[in-house]
Amino acid sequence: MAQTGVPFGEVAAVRDWMGISSAVGKPAMEHPKRPVTGFACTKSEVSGRRLWGLFAERFGKAEAFFKEHFVLNYCPLVWMSETGANLTPDKMAAAEMVAVDEACLEHLAESIAELKPEWLIGVGGYAEEKLKAAAAMTGSNAKLGRVLHPSPASPAANRGWAEAATKQLLAQGVWA
Repeated sequence: MAQTGVPFGEVAAVRDWMGISSAVGKPAMEHPKRPVTGFACTKSEVSGRRLWGLFAERFGKAEAFFKEHFVLNYCPLVWMSETGANLTPDKMAAAEMVAVDEACLEHLAESIAELKPEWLIGVGGYAEEKLKAAAAMTGSNAKLGRVLHPSPASPAANRGWAEAATKQLLAQGVWA
């Protein structure tokens, strides 16, 4: 996401499948070990490759996927450790995240209210919890579900993530 601005922003998927390839600016404070190079980034993002790869395989063209689907980050911010490793919001000190969490939850609730989706699918348990809270704030009647997070840090995701996610989406009735 930091390289493309797209959730799970695997550069090749964003550029080649979605057809997006515009300039990406640099943040005011850039981590020296994780420079923002935009579409020139050569590092593959495993989670994004898995997620967008499944959608590309199932729907063919991005237009077919996005006709009825939308992917939104709960927290479209990036924190990094001294080594440059990602720090996800659930790994941050709770006191440090209060204001960020409030803003992100409000943004998510506003998105739900505006989009009025039939389904809210969390990519992982953390996202599902946040969707549930945001839906409650809006009074949304959307059905709530989740899929396994595609992170390589998850042993289950490393054993056929696309198949597992597809089974979950079919079992929940999201996909027919």
